[in-house]
Amino acid sequence: MIEKGYVQVFCGNGEGKSSAAIGKGILSAIDGNQVIVVQFMKEKNDNESKFFQRLEPEIKLFRFEKMEICFNELSEDEKREEVTNMRNGLNYAKKVLVTGECDVLILDEVLALVDEGIIECEELYPILEARSDDTIIIMTGRVMPEKLKDYVDCVSNIEALC
Repeated sequence: MIEKGYVQVFCGNGEGKSSAAIGKGILSAIDGNQVIVVQFMKEKNDNESKFFQRLEPEIKLFRFEKMEICFNELSEDEKREEVTNMRNGLNYAKKVLVTGECDVLILDEVLALVDEGIIECEELYPILEARSDDTIIIMTGRVMPEKLKDYVDCVSNIEALC
């Protein structure tokens, strides 16, 4: 069981950041904890969604974006709509922390929202501040913003060696 929560970031230019975060979520679920995964900036993958459905109710996956293609390939109108959807995902993340709906919250590729200029880094502060002392938050993305360092307990940098 979780004794003390923390905030961890998996970042870097290597592959496996999301896999590492999901792996930690699975290990936590094995211990009886409730895990919620909120994905951002990911293409829709029906096989992944079906797999996560098999992990319910211990691990639940939420994806608020509606488009089936990459964000950068969308029209400006579609991008505006997706930004609204992403903000809904951020609001949901804060809600599950405030209401204590999970022990582990994985915000997959949330740092890409900052990196791409979709949100300001400071917009993540209220989410991180909503965390109880025994809740774990795991965030992924290529770049760990310097402005988040005071909120983060552990940074794992995953680098590509090839």
